[in-house]
Amino acid sequence: MHWLWVIIVGLVVGLLAKAIMPGKDPGGFIITALLGIAGSFISTYVGEQLGWWPGTGLMHFVGSILGAVVLLLIYHFVFNRNRTT
Repeated sequence: MHWLWVIIVGLVVGLLAKAIMPGKDPGGFIITALLGIAGSFISTYVGEQLGWWPGTGLMHFVGSILGAVVLLLIYHFVFNRNRTT
């Protein structure tokens, strides 16, 4: 059940990451949502393994947002770099 919540929170986190980093995404809403889920998974795993936060709570949510923003930055860097303008 814990990981189901990680996915649900990941979708919300993806939307918040998109709001923090506005602009044209190469992949659109689906990629943003998937990056939010991935950021939430990575943040959950790393944060819990390092003892930074428990499985739930405000710090976990903030960490998930930061993880999604970092993944979105990496995604922008990789795909905008290959794009010819």
